[in-house]
Amino acid sequence: MFMYFDPMYLIFMIPALILAGIASAKTKGTFKKYSKVAASSHLTGAQAARRMLDLNGLNDVKIHRVRGFLSDHYNPMNRTLNLSPDVHDSQSLSSIGVACHEAGHALQHATGYVPLKFRSAMVPVTQFSSYGAYIFILLGMFMHSIVMAKFGVALFAVGFVFALVTLPVEWDASARAKRQMVTDGIVQPAEAQDAGKVLDAAFLTYVAAAVSSLLTLLYYLMRLGLLGGSDD
Repeated sequence: MFMYFDPMYLIFMIPALILAGIASAKTKGTFKKYSKVAASSHLTGAQAARRMLDLNGLNDVKIHRVRGFLSDHYNPMNRTLNLSPDVHDSQSLSSIGVACHEAGHALQHATGYVPLKFRSAMVPVTQFSSYGAYIFILLGMFMHSIVMAKFGVALFAVGFVFALVTLPVEWDASARAKRQMVTDGIVQPAEAQDAGKVLDAAFLTYVAAAVSSLLTLLYYLMRLGLLGGSDD
Protein backbone atom coordinates (compact mmCIF):
# COMPACT_ATOMS: atom_id res chain seq x y z
CA MET A 1 0.00 0.00 0.00
CA PHE A 2 2.67 2.54 1.08
CA MET A 3 6.39 2.14 0.72
CA TYR A 4 8.64 2.84 3.68
CA PHE A 5 10.40 5.45 1.56
CA ASP A 6 8.80 6.73 -1.59
CA PRO A 7 10.78 9.11 -3.82
CA MET A 8 7.46 10.31 -5.20
CA TYR A 9 6.83 11.95 -1.84
CA LEU A 10 9.78 14.26 -2.46
CA ILE A 11 8.38 15.23 -5.84
CA PHE A 12 5.19 16.35 -4.14
CA MET A 13 6.83 18.07 -1.19
CA ILE A 14 9.85 19.87 -2.69
CA PRO A 15 7.68 22.62 -4.25
CA ALA A 16 5.91 23.08 -0.91
CA LEU A 17 9.20 23.29 0.96
CA ILE A 18 10.56 25.85 -1.49
CA LEU A 19 7.41 27.97 -1.21
CA ALA A 20 7.48 27.73 2.59
CA GLY A 21 11.12 28.80 2.66
CA ILE A 22 10.46 31.77 0.38
CA ALA A 23 7.42 32.83 2.42
CA SER A 24 9.27 32.56 5.72
CA ALA A 25 12.29 34.50 4.45
CA LYS A 26 10.10 37.20 2.93
CA THR A 27 8.05 37.58 6.11
CA LYS A 28 11.11 37.87 8.34
CA GLY A 29 12.90 40.15 5.90
CA THR A 30 9.95 42.48 5.43
CA PHE A 31 9.23 42.61 9.16
CA LYS A 32 12.90 43.40 9.88
CA LYS A 33 12.98 46.12 7.19
CA TYR A 34 9.97 48.02 8.49
CA SER A 35 10.82 47.34 12.13
CA LYS A 36 13.45 50.05 11.60
CA VAL A 37 10.86 52.59 10.41
CA ALA A 38 8.97 54.39 13.18
CA ALA A 39 5.40 55.55 12.64
CA SER A 40 4.85 59.31 12.71
CA SER A 41 2.17 58.78 15.38
CA HIS A 42 4.81 57.28 17.72
CA LEU A 43 2.27 54.70 18.86
CA THR A 44 3.49 51.29 19.95
CA GLY A 45 1.89 48.18 18.54
CA ALA A 46 -0.13 47.76 21.73
CA GLN A 47 -1.29 51.39 21.66
CA ALA A 48 -2.24 51.13 17.99
CA ALA A 49 -4.28 48.00 18.62
CA ARG A 50 -5.91 49.62 21.65
CA ARG A 51 -6.95 52.64 19.60
CA MET A 52 -8.33 50.47 16.81
CA LEU A 53 -10.30 48.34 19.27
CA ASP A 54 -11.65 51.28 21.27
CA LEU A 55 -12.76 53.27 18.21
CA ASN A 56 -14.70 50.20 17.09
CA GLY A 57 -16.43 49.73 20.44
CA LEU A 58 -14.29 46.82 21.63
CA ASN A 59 -13.13 48.38 24.89
CA ASP A 60 -13.54 45.07 26.71
CA VAL A 61 -10.97 43.22 24.58
CA LYS A 62 -7.79 42.93 26.64
CA ILE A 63 -4.26 43.19 25.27
CA HIS A 64 -1.59 40.94 26.75
CA ARG A 65 2.16 40.87 26.24
CA VAL A 66 3.32 37.29 25.53
CA ARG A 67 6.66 35.64 24.86
CA GLY A 68 7.98 34.59 21.51
CA PHE A 69 8.91 36.08 18.13
CA LEU A 70 5.83 36.87 16.04
CA SER A 71 3.73 34.75 18.40
CA ASP A 72 0.92 37.30 18.05
CA HIS A 73 -2.65 36.04 17.96
CA TYR A 74 -6.22 36.82 18.88
CA ASN A 75 -7.97 34.36 21.20
CA PRO A 76 -11.73 34.36 20.57
CA MET A 77 -12.32 32.15 23.61
CA ASN A 78 -11.38 34.84 26.13
CA ARG A 79 -11.38 37.79 23.72
CA THR A 80 -7.76 38.77 24.23
CA LEU A 81 -5.12 40.18 21.90
CA ASN A 82 -1.79 38.54 22.63
CA LEU A 83 1.20 40.46 21.28
CA SER A 84 4.86 39.45 21.26
CA PRO A 85 7.41 41.86 22.81
CA ASP A 86 8.68 42.99 19.37
CA VAL A 87 5.13 43.99 18.43
CA HIS A 88 3.73 45.10 21.78
CA ASP A 89 6.51 47.56 22.67
CA SER A 90 7.78 48.89 19.34
CA GLN A 91 6.67 52.03 17.48
CA SER A 92 7.63 50.57 14.10
CA LEU A 93 5.38 50.17 11.09
CA SER A 94 5.95 46.41 11.28
CA SER A 95 4.69 46.24 14.85
CA ILE A 96 1.70 48.46 14.16
CA GLY A 97 0.76 46.41 11.10
CA VAL A 98 0.88 43.10 12.96
CA ALA A 99 -0.94 44.49 16.02
CA CYS A 100 -3.72 45.99 13.89
CA HIS A 101 -4.00 42.72 11.98
CA GLU A 102 -4.70 40.90 15.24
CA ALA A 103 -7.18 43.63 16.16
CA GLY A 104 -8.78 42.88 12.79
CA HIS A 105 -9.51 39.36 14.06
CA ALA A 106 -11.25 40.89 17.08
CA LEU A 107 -13.39 42.96 14.71
CA GLN A 108 -14.21 39.80 12.74
CA HIS A 109 -15.29 38.12 15.96
CA ALA A 110 -17.44 41.06 17.01
CA THR A 111 -19.20 41.26 13.64
CA GLY A 112 -19.78 37.51 13.35
CA TYR A 113 -17.52 37.02 10.35
CA VAL A 114 -18.60 33.59 9.10
CA PRO A 115 -15.20 32.14 8.01
CA LEU A 116 -13.76 32.97 11.45
CA LYS A 117 -16.70 31.28 13.17
CA PHE A 118 -16.25 28.23 10.96
CA ARG A 119 -12.49 28.10 11.61
CA SER A 120 -12.98 28.46 15.36
CA ALA A 121 -15.53 25.62 15.32
CA MET A 122 -13.00 23.45 13.45
CA VAL A 123 -10.20 23.92 15.98
CA PRO A 124 -11.08 20.97 18.31
CA VAL A 125 -11.62 18.62 15.35
CA THR A 126 -8.43 19.78 13.65
CA GLN A 127 -6.40 19.28 16.83
CA PHE A 128 -7.51 15.64 16.93
CA SER A 129 -7.17 15.05 13.19
CA SER A 130 -3.65 16.50 13.03
CA TYR A 131 -2.44 13.73 15.35
CA GLY A 132 -4.89 11.01 14.40
CA ALA A 133 -4.22 11.25 10.68
CA TYR A 134 -0.62 10.04 10.86
CA ILE A 135 -1.46 7.42 13.48
CA PHE A 136 -4.13 5.80 11.31
CA ILE A 137 -2.03 6.13 8.14
CA LEU A 138 0.92 4.39 9.82
CA LEU A 139 -1.31 1.72 11.34
CA GLY A 140 -2.87 1.14 7.95
CA MET A 141 0.59 0.80 6.43
CA PHE A 142 1.90 -1.70 8.99
CA MET A 143 -1.37 -3.65 9.23
CA HIS A 144 -1.93 -3.56 5.46
CA SER A 145 -5.38 -2.12 6.10
CA ILE A 146 -6.59 0.09 3.25
CA VAL A 147 -9.67 1.07 5.25
CA MET A 148 -7.61 2.32 8.17
CA ALA A 149 -5.27 4.19 5.85
CA LYS A 150 -8.20 5.85 4.08
CA PHE A 151 -9.60 6.94 7.43
CA GLY A 152 -6.23 8.50 8.26
CA VAL A 153 -6.20 10.36 4.95
CA ALA A 154 -9.75 11.56 5.61
CA LEU A 155 -8.55 12.98 8.91
CA PHE A 156 -5.67 14.66 7.12
CA ALA A 157 -8.17 16.23 4.72
CA VAL A 158 -9.74 17.99 7.71
CA GLY A 159 -6.43 19.78 8.27
CA PHE A 160 -6.37 20.84 4.64
CA VAL A 161 -9.88 22.30 4.93
CA PHE A 162 -8.74 24.19 8.03
CA ALA A 163 -5.74 25.60 6.15
CA LEU A 164 -8.04 26.58 3.29
CA VAL A 165 -10.55 28.34 5.55
CA THR A 166 -7.68 30.19 7.22
CA LEU A 167 -6.86 32.03 3.99
CA PRO A 168 -9.95 34.30 3.82
CA VAL A 169 -9.81 34.82 7.58
CA GLU A 170 -6.23 36.11 7.45
CA TRP A 171 -6.75 38.12 4.26
CA ASP A 172 -9.82 39.85 5.65
CA ALA A 173 -8.10 40.68 8.96
CA SER A 174 -5.28 42.34 7.03
CA ALA A 175 -7.75 44.24 4.84
CA ARG A 176 -9.52 45.54 7.94
CA ALA A 177 -6.19 46.53 9.48
CA LYS A 178 -5.07 48.43 6.37
CA ARG A 179 -8.32 50.45 6.33
CA GLN A 180 -8.55 51.08 10.05
CA MET A 181 -4.91 52.12 10.45
CA VAL A 182 -5.69 55.17 8.31
CA THR A 183 -9.26 55.94 9.32
CA ASP A 184 -8.39 55.64 13.01
CA GLY A 185 -5.42 57.98 12.63
CA ILE A 186 -2.85 55.36 13.58
CA VAL A 187 -0.64 55.90 10.54
CA GLN A 188 -0.54 58.07 7.43
CA PRO A 189 -1.73 56.56 4.10
CA ALA A 190 1.84 56.11 2.81
CA GLU A 191 2.83 54.47 6.08
CA ALA A 192 -0.17 52.14 5.85
CA GLN A 193 1.13 50.89 2.51
CA ASP A 194 4.47 49.96 4.06
CA ALA A 195 2.85 48.39 7.12
CA GLY A 196 0.61 46.48 4.73
CA LYS A 197 3.65 44.96 3.02
CA VAL A 198 4.42 43.14 6.27
CA LEU A 199 0.90 41.70 6.32
CA ASP A 200 1.08 40.70 2.65
CA ALA A 201 4.35 38.87 3.29
CA ALA A 202 2.89 37.11 6.33
CA PHE A 203 -0.11 36.00 4.26
CA LEU A 204 2.26 34.05 2.02
CA THR A 205 3.06 31.77 4.96
CA TYR A 206 -0.61 30.76 5.13
CA VAL A 207 -0.66 30.17 1.39
CA ALA A 208 2.45 28.01 1.72
CA ALA A 209 0.83 26.00 4.53
CA ALA A 210 -2.30 25.41 2.42
CA VAL A 211 -0.23 24.35 -0.60
CA SER A 212 1.86 21.99 1.53
CA SER A 213 -1.28 20.46 3.01
CA LEU A 214 -2.85 20.06 -0.44
CA LEU A 215 0.22 18.41 -1.97
CA THR A 216 0.53 16.01 0.96
CA LEU A 217 -3.15 15.12 0.65
CA LEU A 218 -2.76 14.54 -3.10
CA TYR A 219 0.22 12.29 -2.44
CA TYR A 220 -1.74 10.13 0.01
CA LEU A 221 -4.70 9.94 -2.38
CA MET A 222 -2.35 8.86 -5.16
CA ARG A 223 -0.78 6.16 -2.99
CA LEU A 224 -4.25 4.87 -2.16
CA GLY A 225 -5.00 4.60 -5.87
CA LEU A 226 -7.58 7.37 -5.82
CA LEU A 227 -5.67 9.61 -8.25
CA GLY A 228 -4.63 7.06 -10.80
CA GLY A 229 -1.77 5.64 -8.67
CA SER A 230 -1.57 2.29 -7.00
CA ASP A 231 -2.18 1.10 -3.48
CA ASP A 232 0.39 -1.68 -3.51
